[in-house]
Amino acid sequence: MKGNIRCTKIVGGVGTGKILYTSTPINFLSAIDKNTGVITDSSHDLSGVSISNTILIFPYSVGSTVGAYSIFSLQRNSVAPSGMICTIKVDITTASGCAIAGIPLVRIINQNEILESLRNSFGTINADIGLFNIEKV
Repeated sequence: MKGNIRCTKIVGGVGTGKILYTSTPINFLSAIDKNTGVITDSSHDLSGVSISNTILIFPYSVGSTVGAYSIFSLQRNSVAPSGMICTIKVDITTASGCAIAGIPLVRIINQNEILESLRNSFGTINADIGLFNIEKV
């Protein structure tokens, strides 16, 4: 699939990367190695996968609001996603973490079937104009 999906801007900016989709919420505080960007939670479907330089698509984050600082740590260690998309709700942890880290964040709801089919694709989030561009590889 190539094309564009309209999205709602939460945190502005532009990010490009390989699309990484999960339907499982993410705990940024305890489930991701802040030095490598690898998901360390063995029960998560992305266990062992790096979120570094990806467009991370997930429903919402869970856990402590300290997870916002974990997102910031990922950015400081150069292993953060290039952009994030929430598919169910935008929670305060994800929104504030992306805001302090300068990571574009958008919301796209009711598109899970399409978003899940984008594995092994590349995409660009332009949160400033509310557009997610998909480039199938």
